[in-house]
Amino acid sequence: MARRPRRPLGPLDLRTQAILRAVIEEYVTTATPVGSLALVERYHLGVSSATVRSILAELEANGLLTHPYTSAGRIPTDEGYRFYVESITEAVPLPAVEQLMIRHQFGQVEFASEHWFRLAATTLASVTRAAGIATPAKPRDAHIRRIDLVAINERMASLILVLREGAIKQALITVDGDDSIDQPTLNAVAALLNERLVGLTAARAQTRVASFAADDRVQVLARRVGERVVKVVMEYDAETIEELFSDGLLNVMEAPEFAESEKLRRVFSALENRAYLGELVGSVAGAGDVRVFIGHENQPLDMRDVSLILASYGRPGRAVGVVGVLGPTRMSYSQAIGTVRFVSGLMNELVDHLYA
Repeated sequence: MARRPRRPLGPLDLRTQAILRAVIEEYVTTATPVGSLALVERYHLGVSSATVRSILAELEANGLLTHPYTSAGRIPTDEGYRFYVESITEAVPLPAVEQLMIRHQFGQVEFASEHWFRLAATTLASVTRAAGIATPAKPRDAHIRRIDLVAINERMASLILVLREGAIKQALITVDGDDSIDQPTLNAVAALLNERLVGLTAARAQTRVASFAADDRVQVLARRVGERVVKVVMEYDAETIEELFSDGLLNVMEAPEFAESEKLRRVFSALENRAYLGELVGSVAGAGDVRVFIGHENQPLDMRDVSLILASYGRPGRAVGVVGVLGPTRMSYSQAIGTVRFVSGLMNELVDHLYA
């Protein structure tokens, strides 16, 4: 169906805003195109059906509504949802009872662990009936917290690297030639590395490792292991997103827009593209509040039928992550924005406590 040419969008009067709001809220509830008669009967607008039809036509001409196929009813466009989010609706805060319950749940999980992020995703999914997502707070420059070495055989050891920001990384260390390693030697190497490198970033650790003596067996091996530690930390720093936690896929699958499971699979495949999600984290982190990405505002083509509501948490410059919800563009934006705002605030409190 060819689109009508759009008229320039000017300010909407209160009556027109009320009708646009009614169309969106009715469509969010029913998932069926909304006609003028339904609006008059259910929303007590105080105007005739003919007046409503005229305003619906005007909203369509402005690009805020459209009608699918030959249906007489209207549905919102992405632009309609955008106008609704920015100019009409307000975030609905979570009831105090739900806030207390969620705080209690977070208080029961292990401190500074992945359980935080799983619980954040689950909480967002259960409250909004959409898909909840969360990423760990990722530092720009990670700091070394602890280094352990465990002998596997005479020529191979396991490096276990714990970062101050909570991540744990593992790597294999091998020795060449006639040299061999044993656990007492590895313990001495680990002790030296922990003495010299704990609390340092990759760049500072690299300088420190280069100063190890070349005529001492423990320091020679410490340099080899230290170079691997630096490489592991640099690789971690280069990852914009460490991991994506999600829950509530079934909530989205139940929406008629996603009756085809393959369509939803493509959506999450696009979202798991770390480069795109990394761009979103940067965009959201600089906003200081909840950001809403509606339909075609999402860059990947496979995400043009969904909306993302995201908020950052953490400490800019030290560690930043995001929490949010994903659902069809036909979602309850006011509730979702209020819920995401609360959960991001709660995660901020947890991160502040961690750094304190």
